[in-house]
Amino acid sequence: MIANPNHNYMSPEEYLEWEEKQPLKYEYMNGKVFAKNEEINSENLALTGRTIAHNEIAVNLTTALKNHLRGKGFKVLMADSKLGVSESGPFHYPDVMVTCNEQDKLAKTVINFPCLIAEVLSPGTEGFDRGQKFQNYRQISTLREYLLVSANQKMVECFRLNEKGLWELSTYGEGDEIELTSIEFRVPIDLIYEDVVFSEK
Repeated sequence: MIANPNHNYMSPEEYLEWEEKQPLKYEYMNGKVFAKNEEINSENLALTGRTIAHNEIAVNLTTALKNHLRGKGFKVLMADSKLGVSESGPFHYPDVMVTCNEQDKLAKTVINFPCLIAEVLSPGTEGFDRGQKFQNYRQISTLREYLLVSANQKMVECFRLNEKGLWELSTYGEGDEIELTSIEFRVPIDLIYEDVVFSEK
């Protein structure tokens, strides 16, 4: 749902000030705000589709990352932490992100320099996560890896920035070990999907 139906445009400064006073979290893109956990399609319609599996996967991934990075100078953050692609936006709430940037370590409301971002896919948001959102994220100079984690099957796609500045795709499935080079971490895919029950279609 668009949060500011009475306004055609909200500036980044207006959004940041307005959102601080809201009981819910809102994302910001192209002058419009959208309720967290809703994304937009090509017609600017809100889409939903989060499940228990979605939450469990995000918790499992966050826990694995936190355990690996404890004491190494990294911050591991979940869905309630705001990411600013730039000072003027867009602003998103990734499911999981990791940063080791000194400015981010002192941040109070917005993370700006992550090295790793992960989104758990939902039927209504998958296209946006793969398309416009990834396009936005690629503007972040410190980003090295972008994970897309399926909530319907054991499958993780990792887009990794190579030495030539190109994004390469590695896909992991049943029985694989996921490699995250940005944080020197390897984790069995089964750990990411621990205790997850997939929905029957």
